[in-house]
Amino acid sequence: MRELLLTAEPSEDNMTALDFLRARGFSRRMVTVLKRSGGLTRGGELLRSVDRVREGDLIRVVMEDRGGAVPNGNIRVEAVYEDEDIIIYDKPPFLAVHPSIRHYDDTLANAFAARFPDIPFRPINRLDRDTSGLCVCAKNRLAAAGLAELKKVYFAVVMGNVERGGTVDLPIARESESIIKRCVRSDGKSAVTHYEPIERVNGRTLLKIRLETGRTHQIRVHMSHIGYPLCGDRLYGGDGSIDRQALHCGETELIHPVTREVVRVSAPLPEDIRSLLQLKGALDG
Repeated sequence: MRELLLTAEPSEDNMTALDFLRARGFSRRMVTVLKRSGGLTRGGELLRSVDRVREGDLIRVVMEDRGGAVPNGNIRVEAVYEDEDIIIYDKPPFLAVHPSIRHYDDTLANAFAARFPDIPFRPINRLDRDTSGLCVCAKNRLAAAGLAELKKVYFAVVMGNVERGGTVDLPIARESESIIKRCVRSDGKSAVTHYEPIERVNGRTLLKIRLETGRTHQIRVHMSHIGYPLCGDRLYGGDGSIDRQALHCGETELIHPVTREVVRVSAPLPEDIRSLLQLKGALDG
Protein backbone atom coordinates (compact mmCIF):
# COMPACT_ATOMS: atom_id res chain seq x y z
CA MET A 1 0.00 0.00 0.00
CA ARG A 2 1.25 3.50 -0.86
CA GLU A 3 -0.25 6.55 0.82
CA LEU A 4 0.12 10.09 -0.50
CA LEU A 5 -0.96 13.34 1.15
CA LEU A 6 -1.47 16.04 -1.48
CA THR A 7 -2.04 19.69 -0.60
CA ALA A 8 -4.02 21.78 -3.07
CA GLU A 9 -2.05 24.78 -4.29
CA PRO A 10 -3.54 28.22 -5.06
CA SER A 11 -3.47 27.43 -8.79
CA GLU A 12 -5.56 24.32 -8.13
CA ASP A 13 -8.33 26.08 -6.23
CA ASN A 14 -11.83 25.17 -7.47
CA MET A 15 -10.59 22.30 -9.65
CA THR A 16 -12.65 19.13 -9.65
CA ALA A 17 -10.95 16.28 -7.82
CA LEU A 18 -10.56 14.53 -11.17
CA ASP A 19 -8.74 17.48 -12.75
CA PHE A 20 -6.65 17.94 -9.60
CA LEU A 21 -5.48 14.33 -9.70
CA ARG A 22 -4.96 14.35 -13.46
CA ALA A 23 -2.67 17.37 -13.03
CA ARG A 24 -0.72 15.36 -10.43
CA GLY A 25 -0.13 12.48 -12.86
CA PHE A 26 -3.08 10.18 -12.19
CA SER A 27 -4.90 8.66 -15.14
CA ARG A 28 -8.71 8.48 -15.35
CA ARG A 29 -8.49 4.74 -14.80
CA MET A 30 -6.41 5.22 -11.66
CA VAL A 31 -8.94 7.72 -10.30
CA THR A 32 -11.75 5.24 -10.99
CA VAL A 33 -9.86 2.53 -9.09
CA LEU A 34 -9.32 4.92 -6.17
CA LYS A 35 -13.03 5.73 -6.00
CA ARG A 36 -14.03 2.06 -6.04
CA SER A 37 -11.52 1.15 -3.33
CA GLY A 38 -12.34 4.12 -1.10
CA GLY A 39 -8.78 5.32 -1.46
CA LEU A 40 -9.60 8.99 -2.11
CA THR A 41 -10.57 11.09 0.90
CA ARG A 42 -10.54 14.65 2.26
CA GLY A 43 -10.83 15.30 5.97
CA GLY A 44 -11.72 11.66 6.53
CA GLU A 45 -14.64 11.84 4.07
CA LEU A 46 -14.77 10.15 0.69
CA LEU A 47 -13.97 12.52 -2.14
CA ARG A 48 -15.85 12.17 -5.43
CA SER A 49 -14.19 12.97 -8.74
CA VAL A 50 -16.75 15.76 -9.36
CA ASP A 51 -16.20 17.43 -5.98
CA ARG A 52 -14.36 20.76 -5.97
CA VAL A 53 -10.95 21.06 -4.36
CA ARG A 54 -10.10 24.22 -2.41
CA GLU A 55 -6.73 25.81 -1.79
CA GLY A 56 -5.09 24.21 1.24
CA ASP A 57 -7.21 21.05 1.12
CA LEU A 58 -5.30 17.94 2.20
CA ILE A 59 -6.20 15.09 -0.12
CA ARG A 60 -5.36 11.55 1.05
CA VAL A 61 -4.68 9.00 -1.66
CA VAL A 62 -4.25 5.32 -0.76
CA MET A 63 -3.13 3.01 -3.57
CA GLU A 64 -3.45 -0.72 -3.03
CA ASP A 65 -2.01 -3.45 -5.24
CA ARG A 66 -1.83 -7.21 -5.46
CA GLY A 67 1.29 -9.20 -6.21
CA GLY A 68 1.83 -11.40 -9.24
CA ALA A 69 4.96 -13.53 -9.76
CA VAL A 70 5.96 -16.47 -7.58
CA PRO A 71 8.32 -15.20 -4.82
CA ASN A 72 11.90 -16.52 -4.88
CA GLY A 73 14.09 -15.21 -2.09
CA ASN A 74 17.15 -17.13 -3.29
CA ILE A 75 17.79 -14.71 -6.17
CA ARG A 76 20.30 -12.04 -5.18
CA VAL A 77 20.05 -8.76 -7.07
CA GLU A 78 21.57 -5.51 -5.87
CA ALA A 79 19.31 -2.47 -5.62
CA VAL A 80 21.33 0.67 -6.36
CA TYR A 81 18.43 3.02 -5.55
CA GLU A 82 15.15 2.61 -3.70
CA ASP A 83 12.39 4.72 -2.16
CA GLU A 84 8.64 4.35 -1.59
CA ASP A 85 7.82 4.60 -5.29
CA ILE A 86 10.65 3.09 -7.34
CA ILE A 87 13.47 0.60 -7.09
CA ILE A 88 16.42 0.41 -9.49
CA TYR A 89 18.26 -2.90 -9.78
CA ASP A 90 21.71 -3.65 -11.15
CA LYS A 91 20.60 -6.78 -12.99
CA PRO A 92 23.32 -9.39 -13.47
CA PRO A 93 23.70 -11.21 -16.79
CA PHE A 94 21.82 -14.47 -17.39
CA LEU A 95 18.84 -13.31 -15.33
CA ALA A 96 15.59 -12.84 -17.27
CA VAL A 97 13.40 -9.88 -16.33
CA HIS A 98 10.02 -11.60 -16.86
CA PRO A 99 8.86 -15.16 -16.14
CA SER A 100 8.35 -17.41 -19.14
CA ILE A 101 7.88 -21.10 -19.89
CA ARG A 102 11.61 -21.72 -19.47
CA HIS A 103 12.04 -19.27 -16.59
CA TYR A 104 9.02 -19.60 -14.36
CA ASP A 105 10.51 -18.74 -10.96
CA ASP A 106 14.09 -17.61 -11.56
CA THR A 107 13.66 -14.07 -12.89
CA LEU A 108 13.95 -10.50 -11.64
CA ALA A 109 10.16 -10.53 -11.23
CA ASN A 110 10.45 -13.44 -8.79
CA ALA A 111 13.16 -11.65 -6.79
CA PHE A 112 10.93 -8.55 -6.67
CA ALA A 113 7.97 -10.65 -5.50
CA ALA A 114 10.03 -12.06 -2.63
CA ARG A 115 10.65 -8.54 -1.29
CA PHE A 116 7.27 -7.07 -2.22
CA PRO A 117 4.72 -9.91 -2.26
CA ASP A 118 1.74 -7.55 -2.44
CA ILE A 119 3.01 -5.36 -5.27
CA PRO A 120 2.78 -6.20 -9.01
CA PHE A 121 6.08 -6.18 -10.88
CA ARG A 122 6.23 -3.12 -13.15
CA PRO A 123 9.61 -2.82 -14.95
CA ILE A 124 9.94 0.45 -16.83
CA ASN A 125 12.87 -0.58 -19.01
CA ARG A 126 13.38 -4.19 -20.03
CA LEU A 127 16.77 -5.76 -20.60
CA ASP A 128 17.51 -8.97 -22.49
CA ARG A 129 18.36 -11.93 -20.28
CA ASP A 130 22.05 -11.74 -21.20
CA THR A 131 22.31 -7.94 -20.97
CA SER A 132 23.37 -6.62 -17.57
CA GLY A 133 22.74 -3.32 -15.87
CA LEU A 134 20.15 -0.92 -14.57
CA CYS A 135 16.49 -1.88 -14.56
CA VAL A 136 13.98 0.62 -13.18
CA CYS A 137 10.82 -0.76 -11.56
CA ALA A 138 7.77 1.10 -10.26
CA LYS A 139 6.15 0.17 -6.97
CA ASN A 140 2.73 1.61 -7.77
CA ARG A 141 0.54 2.75 -10.66
CA LEU A 142 1.34 6.42 -10.24
CA ALA A 143 5.07 5.81 -10.41
CA ALA A 144 4.65 3.60 -13.46
CA ALA A 145 2.62 6.26 -15.26
CA GLY A 146 5.17 8.95 -14.44
CA LEU A 147 8.24 7.03 -15.57
CA ALA A 148 7.49 6.84 -19.27
CA GLU A 149 10.76 8.53 -20.25
CA LEU A 150 14.16 7.40 -19.01
CA LYS A 151 17.56 8.60 -20.15
CA LYS A 152 19.79 5.54 -20.42
CA VAL A 153 23.43 5.08 -21.33
CA TYR A 154 24.70 1.69 -22.46
CA PHE A 155 28.26 0.43 -22.65
CA ALA A 156 29.31 -2.22 -25.14
CA VAL A 157 32.56 -3.85 -26.17
CA VAL A 158 32.64 -4.42 -29.91
CA MET A 159 35.00 -6.20 -32.27
CA GLY A 160 37.25 -3.81 -34.20
CA ASN A 161 38.79 -0.40 -33.68
CA VAL A 162 36.13 2.32 -33.76
CA GLU A 163 38.07 5.52 -34.44
CA ARG A 164 35.30 8.08 -34.04
CA GLY A 165 31.73 8.37 -32.85
CA GLY A 166 28.67 8.49 -35.04
CA THR A 167 24.97 7.81 -35.45
CA VAL A 168 23.20 4.86 -37.04
CA ASP A 169 19.76 5.86 -38.34
CA LEU A 170 18.42 2.71 -39.98
CA PRO A 171 15.04 0.93 -39.61
CA ILE A 172 14.89 -2.45 -37.88
CA ALA A 173 12.53 -5.33 -38.64
CA ARG A 174 12.14 -8.96 -37.64
CA GLU A 175 14.20 -11.20 -39.89
CA SER A 176 12.10 -13.46 -42.09
CA GLU A 177 11.35 -16.89 -40.62
CA SER A 178 12.92 -15.98 -37.27
CA ILE A 179 11.12 -15.32 -34.00
CA ILE A 180 14.13 -13.76 -32.30
CA LYS A 181 16.55 -12.27 -34.80
CA ARG A 182 16.21 -8.72 -36.14
CA CYS A 183 17.80 -7.00 -39.12
CA VAL A 184 18.12 -3.64 -40.85
CA ARG A 185 15.41 -3.44 -43.51
CA SER A 186 13.71 -0.59 -45.32
CA ASP A 187 10.21 -1.62 -44.18
CA GLY A 188 11.22 -1.80 -40.52
CA LYS A 189 10.53 0.62 -37.68
CA SER A 190 12.64 3.74 -37.25
CA ALA A 191 15.71 3.18 -35.05
CA VAL A 192 18.43 5.68 -34.09
CA THR A 193 21.62 4.79 -32.18
CA HIS A 194 24.36 7.23 -31.12
CA TYR A 195 27.77 5.78 -30.23
CA GLU A 196 31.08 7.13 -28.95
CA PRO A 197 34.39 5.24 -28.51
CA ILE A 198 35.74 5.35 -24.95
CA GLU A 199 38.69 2.97 -25.08
CA ARG A 200 40.41 0.76 -27.66
CA VAL A 201 42.26 -2.35 -26.51
CA ASN A 202 43.70 -5.14 -28.64
CA GLY A 203 41.29 -4.82 -31.54
CA ARG A 204 38.26 -4.16 -29.37
CA THR A 205 36.48 -0.92 -28.55
CA LEU A 206 34.48 0.10 -25.52
CA LEU A 207 31.55 2.21 -26.71
CA LYS A 208 29.23 4.58 -24.90
CA ILE A 209 25.81 4.33 -26.52
CA ARG A 210 22.62 6.37 -26.32
CA LEU A 211 19.35 5.44 -28.00
CA GLU A 212 16.62 7.65 -29.42
CA THR A 213 14.38 4.62 -29.93
CA GLY A 214 13.99 1.31 -28.16
CA ARG A 215 13.72 -1.43 -30.76
CA THR A 216 14.38 -5.06 -29.90
CA HIS A 217 18.13 -5.83 -30.16
CA GLN A 218 18.70 -2.32 -31.52
CA ILE A 219 22.30 -1.87 -30.37
CA ARG A 220 23.27 -5.38 -31.41
CA VAL A 221 21.70 -5.06 -34.85
CA HIS A 222 23.03 -1.58 -35.62
CA MET A 223 26.60 -2.24 -34.51
CA SER A 224 26.73 -5.50 -36.41
CA HIS A 225 25.33 -3.82 -39.51
CA ILE A 226 28.13 -1.22 -39.59
CA GLY A 227 30.79 -3.89 -39.10
CA TYR A 228 31.36 -3.81 -35.33
CA PRO A 229 29.45 -6.70 -33.77
CA LEU A 230 29.40 -6.97 -30.00
CA CYS A 231 31.91 -9.34 -28.44
CA GLY A 232 30.20 -12.59 -27.54
CA ASP A 233 27.11 -11.85 -29.65
CA ARG A 234 27.06 -14.97 -31.82
CA LEU A 235 23.55 -14.19 -33.09
CA TYR A 236 24.83 -11.08 -34.86
CA GLY A 237 28.35 -12.08 -35.86
CA GLY A 238 30.23 -11.69 -32.58
CA ASP A 239 33.00 -13.98 -31.38
CA GLY A 240 33.16 -16.38 -28.43
CA SER A 241 35.34 -14.20 -26.22
CA ILE A 242 32.55 -13.92 -23.65
CA ASP A 243 29.50 -16.08 -22.90
CA ARG A 244 27.00 -13.36 -23.78
CA GLN A 245 26.74 -10.11 -25.70
CA ALA A 246 29.07 -7.58 -24.05
CA LEU A 247 26.31 -5.07 -23.33
CA HIS A 248 25.59 -3.23 -20.08
CA CYS A 249 23.11 -0.49 -19.13
CA GLY A 250 25.43 1.60 -16.98
CA GLU A 251 23.69 4.96 -16.42
CA THR A 252 20.09 6.06 -15.93
CA GLU A 253 18.55 9.46 -15.33
CA LEU A 254 14.88 10.09 -14.57
CA ILE A 255 12.49 12.65 -13.12
CA HIS A 256 11.00 11.16 -9.97
CA PRO A 257 7.27 10.62 -10.59
CA VAL A 258 6.23 11.97 -7.18
CA THR A 259 8.91 14.39 -5.93
CA ARG A 260 9.81 15.60 -9.45
CA GLU A 261 13.48 15.58 -8.44
CA VAL A 262 16.18 14.35 -10.83
CA VAL A 263 17.49 10.88 -9.95
CA ARG A 264 20.78 9.73 -11.47
CA VAL A 265 22.27 6.29 -10.86
CA SER A 266 25.11 4.28 -12.33
CA ALA A 267 26.34 0.70 -12.29
CA PRO A 268 29.95 -0.31 -13.02
CA LEU A 269 30.88 -2.69 -15.80
CA PRO A 270 30.64 -6.30 -14.59
CA GLU A 271 33.78 -8.41 -14.39
CA ASP A 272 33.20 -10.42 -17.57
CA ILE A 273 32.98 -7.27 -19.71
CA ARG A 274 35.91 -5.60 -17.97
CA SER A 275 38.01 -8.69 -18.65
CA LEU A 276 37.67 -8.04 -22.37
CA LEU A 277 39.57 -4.79 -21.92
CA GLN A 278 42.40 -6.30 -19.88
CA LEU A 279 43.72 -8.73 -22.47
CA LYS A 280 46.42 -6.55 -23.96
CA GLY A 281 48.63 -8.76 -26.13
CA ALA A 282 46.93 -11.95 -25.01
CA LEU A 283 45.40 -12.62 -28.41
CA ASP A 284 48.35 -11.55 -30.57
CA GLY A 285 49.63 -14.14 -33.02
